[in-house]
Amino acid sequence: MPAYVISDVTIRDAEAFESYRTRAAASIAEHGGRYLVRGGEVETLEGNWKPGPLIVVEFPDIETARRWYRSAEYAAALEVRDAALSRNLILVEGLGCDAVNCPKTAA
Repeated sequence: MPAYVISDVTIRDAEAFESYRTRAAASIAEHGGRYLVRGGEVETLEGNWKPGPLIVVEFPDIETARRWYRSAEYAAALEVRDAALSRNLILVEGLGCDAVNCPKTAA
């Protein structure tokens, strides 16, 4: 089942953020992840949540996401994280592929 790392970000320093983002992106790709959302407009439809830029990264499974988060490659990004941003970060397991959750492929 896929897994998703979801981050609600507040940017502290634009230059440091670019360094973090470059390092994080390289580590994500190296661990089989891909960005689904990387910033963009956020509209609150219900409730009081006022998130900053949102980032959603998909990994093949939850263990791969955990390995990425604990990896030496991502540790290089974490070296500049605190200067670059503050955030809330969660890991959530997605749905497996079945007849309801996966699109049909053309025959």
